[in-house]
Amino acid sequence: MKYIYTSICLVFSVCCFSQAIVSPVPNQKQLDWQQKSFYLFMHFGPNTFTDLEWGRGSEKEEVFNPTALDCGQWCRIAKAAGATGIVITAKHHDGFCLWPSKYSKHTVAQSHWRNGKGDVLKELSEACRAYGLSMGVYLSPWDRNHPAYGTPAYNEVFINMMKEVVQHYGPYFEFWWDGANGEGPNGKKMIYDWHGFESTIRQIAPNTMVFSDIGPDMRWVGNENGMVGTTNWNLLDTAGFSRGQGAPPNDTLNQGNVNGKNWIPAECDVSIRPGWFYHAKEDSLVKSPEKLFDIYLKSVGRGANLILNVPPDPRGLISSYDSAALMGFAKLRTESFSNNLLEKNENSSLMFPMNSLSDTNKIRYEIQGKDSENQKITIRFIDKQQVNCIQLGEDLAFGQRVKSFSVEIYSDDSLVFKNLYTTIGHQRLITFPTKTMNRIIVMMKEAKTAPVLCCLKIFHIPDELVEK
Repeated sequence: MKYIYTSICLVFSVCCFSQAIVSPVPNQKQLDWQQKSFYLFMHFGPNTFTDLEWGRGSEKEEVFNPTALDCGQWCRIAKAAGATGIVITAKHHDGFCLWPSKYSKHTVAQSHWRNGKGDVLKELSEACRAYGLSMGVYLSPWDRNHPAYGTPAYNEVFINMMKEVVQHYGPYFEFWWDGANGEGPNGKKMIYDWHGFESTIRQIAPNTMVFSDIGPDMRWVGNENGMVGTTNWNLLDTAGFSRGQGAPPNDTLNQGNVNGKNWIPAECDVSIRPGWFYHAKEDSLVKSPEKLFDIYLKSVGRGANLILNVPPDPRGLISSYDSAALMGFAKLRTESFSNNLLEKNENSSLMFPMNSLSDTNKIRYEIQGKDSENQKITIRFIDKQQVNCIQLGEDLAFGQRVKSFSVEIYSDDSLVFKNLYTTIGHQRLITFPTKTMNRIIVMMKEAKTAPVLCCLKIFHIPDELVEK
């Protein structure tokens, strides 16, 4: 393969690009979190055994009794699927704790599982460390079992539970707060002390990303389909909004605010099954590898992170149906993105080292010009190539800058494809019907200031995987 660059207006130097920053910008833990891209969610608890989605809180503790729990199996499958971590529902709305909490009588310690000596969080934290995976926890503030729920005393209970799970099983890369707020066993709704919750988690886990509708570190995407908007700003205005029913509108959560005051990127949550907890009747309804790939393009491929729920079955294992889908999904990603057409090779004729474009950890580059608009990258191939996918990425340490860009593809002098897109962000994967070409032009149409890009890759993925 041979290719050359024309219309060069790029500077490849870590010190020669614009130092201007477009506020707000992410902190280091947000930048690190964005690199994780794809990880698993695991809904597990009494609902796994009662066939419910939302437990009532009145379930007897003995219903929780996995016969073959193996968190190592979870981690082996997650690792093989290319996931970077696992987030576990340590306490769902039913109030059942997967660890022996001192602040509840509705926990694994009151169950018959392992004679009341079991501890799911301990086993998972040890397995994640063994397999090099990050661990996160979901801790629902809503508790349909705890007698103090609906009274001010429950806020202290929840704070103490947060302290327990952080102290005994952390560190965590992610902490999930669900915004659901229903009645407790006493018929009362709770006024959550969100300020106290947030100040506590900042003190005990300063490097942990915290999720809710309005952050503070990342936001819900506004749906449970695993898809962020084709326009996706990492910015969000939170003034006047609250978690749960007082959250911003779903369409705002889905695309962010172009001039938002806070850096709160999107996380896309979706289940591999119709439900969030395991139900045997859904074994035939597990999402196919192709469907998961489509979700990946519409989440990670639009600059968000993807948290994919894979619920363990009553044995305490990931089922063969879910595992097969995950392995197929991993295979499709490997086949699609392992051959970057711009990688350096001995047949290249280049004006500068090609690995400068594909090494996102070492090289940044800026599109230069008199203003931030209508600046372009032109790539010319000596031999015609087939292409249907382009990956771009901004260096978010300098803020999210690009508002819109276009892609033009030529075969000799004939334009065979042209389209306009909006945001780039951490990563943008655009796909289109396969074109035979020898020239590609990427044009920055509108930006807040000069874009600072860190990634440009070109692929030919299987035609059936092109985003519909």
